[in-house]
Amino acid sequence: MPSVVGLLEQHELAARRRVDGLRKEADRIQAELALAELEWQEWVIARRRVDTVLDPGGGQAVGTEAAPELRDAAEKPVPEGAAKPKSQVPVWRQGLAWSVLSVDYQRILQALADRSRLHQGPLTCQEMAQVFGMDMVPARVETLRSKAKRLVARGWLAEPAPGRFTLTRAVAGQGGGS
Repeated sequence: MPSVVGLLEQHELAARRRVDGLRKEADRIQAELALAELEWQEWVIARRRVDTVLDPGGGQAVGTEAAPELRDAAEKPVPEGAAKPKSQVPVWRQGLAWSVLSVDYQRILQALADRSRLHQGPLTCQEMAQVFGMDMVPARVETLRSKAKRLVARGWLAEPAPGRFTLTRAVAGQGGGS
């Protein structure tokens, strides 16, 4: 007759194998998700570029000769006080709307604005993940933390305590980024 400890070890081994298998599957899905998100962002950029080109007021008039600055058409001029070119998060300044940020950053600001409006205080990245309905996996939480830290560095958010984020007073005073 097998011992109780031996049976427990067998169950533990089976459970550990299942966890290892699920971790491998989760890693595969995370990698696939990262590729899908990258492709999605490329399509968003492509659509924005086409919108810019087709915008009757924003592009060159039809029939005009191509100007030398067309070779730099992919690089938009950087407004004064903005972050370095190719940065997704410009440095905050008075009058800068939330719409200059990508959707992910706008979601973070909106969640914190809602908390501020309800006088509920700062949010942790784990709480943000819950608010957004994300799986509570370290990769997701760390992605949010990275974005929140970037917003802090650029003056959009404050971090009154380590790992707890809120809007800066100036950004909160904008009332929704208008």
